[in-house]
Amino acid sequence: MNEPSHNLTAPSIADVFRERARRLAWLRADPQRLIDIKAFYRRNPAQFIDDWGVTVDPRNAEKKLPTVIPFNLFPIQRDWIDFVLACWRNSESGLIEKSRDMGVSWLAMALSCTLCLFESGIQIGFGSAKEDKVDRSGDPSTLFYKGRMFMSYLPREFRGDWDIKKHSAHMRLMFPASDSAITGEAGDNIGRGGRAAIYFVDEAAHIERPLLIEASLSATTNCRIDMSSVNGSANPFAEKRHGGKVKVLTMHWRADPRKNDAWYAKKCAELDPVVVAAELDLNYSASQEGIIVPSQWVQAAVDAHLKLKIKPTGVKYSTFDVADRGVDKCAWGYRHGIVHRFSKSWSGKDGDVYASTEECFLQCDTFGITTMGYDADGMGAPVRGDARKINEARAARRVKPINVQEFRGSAAVMFPEHKVRGPDGTPLDRTNEDFFANYKAQSWWALRFRFQQTWRALQGMPYDPDDIISLDATNPELTRLQMELSQPIYKMNLAGKMLVDKLPDGALSPNLADQVMMEFAPRQTAMVISDAALAGA
Repeated sequence: MNEPSHNLTAPSIADVFRERARRLAWLRADPQRLIDIKAFYRRNPAQFIDDWGVTVDPRNAEKKLPTVIPFNLFPIQRDWIDFVLACWRNSESGLIEKSRDMGVSWLAMALSCTLCLFESGIQIGFGSAKEDKVDRSGDPSTLFYKGRMFMSYLPREFRGDWDIKKHSAHMRLMFPASDSAITGEAGDNIGRGGRAAIYFVDEAAHIERPLLIEASLSATTNCRIDMSSVNGSANPFAEKRHGGKVKVLTMHWRADPRKNDAWYAKKCAELDPVVVAAELDLNYSASQEGIIVPSQWVQAAVDAHLKLKIKPTGVKYSTFDVADRGVDKCAWGYRHGIVHRFSKSWSGKDGDVYASTEECFLQCDTFGITTMGYDADGMGAPVRGDARKINEARAARRVKPINVQEFRGSAAVMFPEHKVRGPDGTPLDRTNEDFFANYKAQSWWALRFRFQQTWRALQGMPYDPDDIISLDATNPELTRLQMELSQPIYKMNLAGKMLVDKLPDGALSPNLADQVMMEFAPRQTAMVISDAALAGA
């Protein structure tokens, strides 16, 4: 059962209900107020849910807590409502990937009931893999239980003549005042009913025979909303998620104010690592072998420098991963010492590499960075020439140039005779040139080592502060970056050397993750001799 959509304490719950009673008395004092507020709520369904909606959690009784809880929408839940409404109004389909317990089932039913109250003649459909997930008498985990409870606890001014006994049947809620309805279907029957303005496919990644419902739903609705936790990459939900043709909303647990690192650590202790990676961290490759950076290590690295009380020092260095067509995105970001501070991505479609290079120079100037690496293989090849032209223009304006450096993943390994480091930092038997097929594989393995050292440090093991990595929690693209970092897997070629597969089962290129990999890649550093050293020579 999804947790209710609130983060309220018992005293504050009582305060919310008292405030609702005050507002209700104010509405009843003047009939025109009710007319005006209904017109407002028709345009703003999220506010109606937040002002008057409730969730019900029977489990709270055993904890001596209220079982009826007012909605207290947090930002990602409002984003969810806006996302669904935009898809509906634009006759588009959408996909929502979610961590478990984000309150999405309650949201879906609350929004559906709200639309049916305020819109005339609207039909909304729900489908799930099993019928007992859609509706079963008295089962609080089912979708239609949530709809019935939402309606039952609304004030009569909004509920009208709706009666749970008269207007509720198995997998059906009727709204006679508006001639609207919500219907449910399950399994292979999904989409077999009549047309729907919106059709929610709940836990879409877990449908047993998803291809059977594709044609049915295409004829049933112009707005299909697939909602699901992650269930690997070998299913239509994952294919849609990575296909670039459907609008996507990500609801990651870090966007939920009820959850923090302590909550995550508790879940990691309770659940299988594959379940944690898939259902919490949204890792589509969770069940695949050879993941380079496990998702638990990535999650642990968020603000690791603060947890370990390390002050960031050292170089500021930025990198640019290039994309100029299709659904892949360009990615730029920078590190300050061991801390990856900032990421930015943008579409290269219908643009050119020159414009994207200009954008990178702008970001460098914004953050005071004078050096930028870039992926010089493939689509990144033009960056050097473009950067030279931009620097010439800067020189004409007496603006300091940006030092641009190539990163070639296809190149030979760095430090070929050095031994590969093991988990505890000690050398293994194999050298870099014996273990890695190319510089890209070596760089991804170096990034893995940093995340591994960070994980060990947070477990209280000895570590070198310069060997770890920290992901700044304020990074605006942190959630997407975290998911991408655990996407690449490693394989061995016929010579027994390590290769990196960034696109397992047709996933999109992890451009944000590649950008971070380049930031922390092994590099030859120039020898710097200080004036003081020369004076003393």
